[in-house]
Amino acid sequence: MNLAACEPLIRPVYSRIVAPRNLASVTRIDTSAECDPRDVDMSRDGIERIWSAVENLYTSRLHPSITLVIRRHGKVVMKRAIGCADGNLPGQTQGMQLAMDPDAPQCIFSASKAVTALLIHKLVEDGKLELSDKVSTHLPEFGQNGKQDITIRGLLSHRAGVPFIPREQADPKLLLDWDRVVNLICEQPAHFPNPATVAYHALTGGFIIGEIVRRVAGIELSEALDEWIRKPLGCRYLTYGLEPDLRDRLARNAFTGPPAVWPLSTYIRRITGVPFKQAIEVANENDFLSSVVPAGNMHASADDLCRVFEMLLNDGNFEGTQVLTKYTVAQAKRPVGRIRRDRALHLPIRYSPGFMLGESPYGLFGPRCGQAFGHLGFVNILGWADPQRQISVALLNTGKTISPVGVVGLARVLGSIGRECTPVAA
Repeated sequence: MNLAACEPLIRPVYSRIVAPRNLASVTRIDTSAECDPRDVDMSRDGIERIWSAVENLYTSRLHPSITLVIRRHGKVVMKRAIGCADGNLPGQTQGMQLAMDPDAPQCIFSASKAVTALLIHKLVEDGKLELSDKVSTHLPEFGQNGKQDITIRGLLSHRAGVPFIPREQADPKLLLDWDRVVNLICEQPAHFPNPATVAYHALTGGFIIGEIVRRVAGIELSEALDEWIRKPLGCRYLTYGLEPDLRDRLARNAFTGPPAVWPLSTYIRRITGVPFKQAIEVANENDFLSSVVPAGNMHASADDLCRVFEMLLNDGNFEGTQVLTKYTVAQAKRPVGRIRRDRALHLPIRYSPGFMLGESPYGLFGPRCGQAFGHLGFVNILGWADPQRQISVALLNTGKTISPVGVVGLARVLGSIGRECTPVAA
């Protein structure tokens, strides 16, 4: 079924890209990286079924570009891209540029949270703090207005009580002023005073996590990320923002699909602090690319993000390099409480200290993903690992949309990955 054919049933006015009939012209496959699927208990037909679902998502005309990397049993079985980094955004008329490079950097938005959380876990591993420590032990000014008893574990699992930036302060430029935004979060009263209440912290938690890392480690957050995670994994990017000399490689984000209308527009603004379309526009600006937003502006290739989850899948080891200890990874994945309704997202979800967790019979990472852990980024970016299937996956895309067509297309990609990467016998 062609998803694009569903558009008139959803809404007659869409912001869309132009997708060529010849998909091969905008497809790049890193054949030198991909192993024989039979080496990892998969079939060539199965790989093509996964890729067909990705192509179908692309032809919905909601994503200027999509990149996918899947590792199974430690080997890269898919490393592919479809679309263009620029030239085919809605409203652009100069025509498509070169097909997307599978190694092109993209903003991973809230998937940044999963990587930033690992910096806290590294400090725990080094004996410099504990997850049970109160946040105020390391950041005294946080311990006011009902937040005195919030722990670092609570902060990492979206239980810190300050999920929103006050509406009157919700200016994108605020994100560029580190000290001001940290002070604002510390000063505000707990929105949910019960520390057991789950409410997704879209941006606020990241700044508090980052400030703790800065104070405890005595180094800047970018330096900690570089030394503790990026270099040991051999990542090409995996940085907060992106250096100016690399921005010509960057895949630009685009608002696609129908406009956000009430009540959805109010819901989105409450979570992000700004209107949906404005948040996307800000993500393409140089100021944003030059700043550090711990929960929202990490830039990585799909291969970079997949390396992070492959390391976690293998108890902290990546291709012979022990990045984190097995115990540290186990603590990072351990669920905090049972599944419950998130008071910000208004969806049932489980968290660990740093990750969103999968569910069965169907969850965030596809069918029967009860062992999976990872993170969502701005609606449709996903990075995760599934021990049951022995896979690590990074699915990045640059179309930011609330279209039901996009949700269906994404679900079909996840479903195809879940079906073709069958569970591994214990």
